[in-house]
Amino acid sequence: MNYNDYMQMALDLAGRGAGRVSPNPMVGAVVVRDGRVVGKGYHQALGGPHAEVNALDDAGPQARGATLYVTLEPCNHQGRTPPCTEKILQSGVRRVVVAMADPNPDVQGGGNAYLQSKGIEVKCGVAEGAARRLNESFIKFVRTKRPFVVLKMAATLDGRIATRTGDARWVTGPEARAAVHRMRHALDAILVGRGTITADDPQLTTRLPEGRGVDPIRLVLDTHLRTDPKARVLTQDSPAPTHLVCGPEADAQRKSALTTAGALLLETPLHEGRIDLDALMVRLGGLQITSVLIEGGAQVAHGALAAGIVDKVVLFYAPKILGGDDGIPMLHGPGPAMMAEAIPLHNVSVARVGEDIVIEGYR
Repeated sequence: MNYNDYMQMALDLAGRGAGRVSPNPMVGAVVVRDGRVVGKGYHQALGGPHAEVNALDDAGPQARGATLYVTLEPCNHQGRTPPCTEKILQSGVRRVVVAMADPNPDVQGGGNAYLQSKGIEVKCGVAEGAARRLNESFIKFVRTKRPFVVLKMAATLDGRIATRTGDARWVTGPEARAAVHRMRHALDAILVGRGTITADDPQLTTRLPEGRGVDPIRLVLDTHLRTDPKARVLTQDSPAPTHLVCGPEADAQRKSALTTAGALLLETPLHEGRIDLDALMVRLGGLQITSVLIEGGAQVAHGALAAGIVDKVVLFYAPKILGGDDGIPMLHGPGPAMMAEAIPLHNVSVARVGEDIVIEGYR
């Protein structure tokens, strides 16, 4: 095995922390001595030991003279836990291989330089691209104090998310739907419009086959607070809260009825009569929400793209054709007059999920 193989092992470990460590990054670590893995670890829970600590504890005395592979520059500051650099020095590790430097401008990194000053050999930049993608939400959040926003949609090949009657069960197959639930587990919050609540009365929870998923915080755009207090997002048993995002002039009686039903209210400025999504992102960042999955309908999707808040697009296409022009399109709202004004996507990938196709790209 080489540098990249061991780092991929560390990245796979890091991914196990998805949904459980935010607003911290996902980090994995592997200890290798004489070509043999002697310790593994990852950051398992917010406030718990970091990946390096878990891996070095797993290795025990075998860490002396070994190489530590870690997906993010070891911390050199006191946070919820002591600096990982001190643990590394105490372990007797000879070399540290790092995927990416710490992107947090508030922390200033320093872990790599500190270890080098103490005689530890440090190599940084191994599998950096994969490490950055793994923690793309964390990177954006620490740099901008705004959440990383993913717009997810499911459509037929002719671009319809529902029939003319509004029927959308099911556009895609079970494998694609399971993939969406893994996205819900990994991201902090899920955002929909009130129309979705009225039409479908969804749970907006995470339902994984093994039953161990983390429910995202639920965000419902509801300018005038017209959500039914008996809606499942308010009455179901879930540890995650439901926030109704309303305008500043929402009715006081509606506020009282919905808060009694269990809703939390996020009063947000309006833009042209609708929730100002850009202002909402600032507000969510202040609440330490680092990532948002938009699963709303055509109007919400259009508004998110128009507001410029979307960082990543995930489109599931089912091998189906409605064959008419009266189904509900993916986006509802005015588009540009010229093709040159279309929104370009970059770093696009295409994959098969069951019978469906998923296309991912970044703005």
